[in-house]
Amino acid sequence: MGENHFEALPTAVYGLVLLMAALAYLLLQRLIIAAEGEDSVLAQAVGRDWKGKASWLVYLVAVGTASRWTWLSQSLYVLVALLWLIPDRRIEHLLQRQVEEVP
Repeated sequence: MGENHFEALPTAVYGLVLLMAALAYLLLQRLIIAAEGEDSVLAQAVGRDWKGKASWLVYLVAVGTASRWTWLSQSLYVLVALLWLIPDRRIEHLLQRQVEEVP
C-alpha cells in the first residue's frame, strides 16, 4: 500500500486478503471443533470467540469504506492488529486446569 500512496484499490485488495485469512481461520476452527466434538477442549476454550468474529466483520467494513475513506480502512486494519496483540489465554488456562486435575 505504501508504494501506491495508500490509494483506494490497494487498500481494498489488502483488506480482502485480510478478510480471507480471517475467514480461513474461522473455517479451520469450526472444522477442528466439528471433528473433535462440541465438548472438546478447543470448543470449550474458544467459546463465542468474539475476536475472531469481530475481525472479519471489521475487515468487511474496511473493504467497503476503502473506496471513499482509505484512512478509515487503514485505521480499521490497525485496530484489528492491535486487538490480536492482546494475548488470548483461554486455551492455555483450560489446558493448565486439565493438567492440574490429573493425579
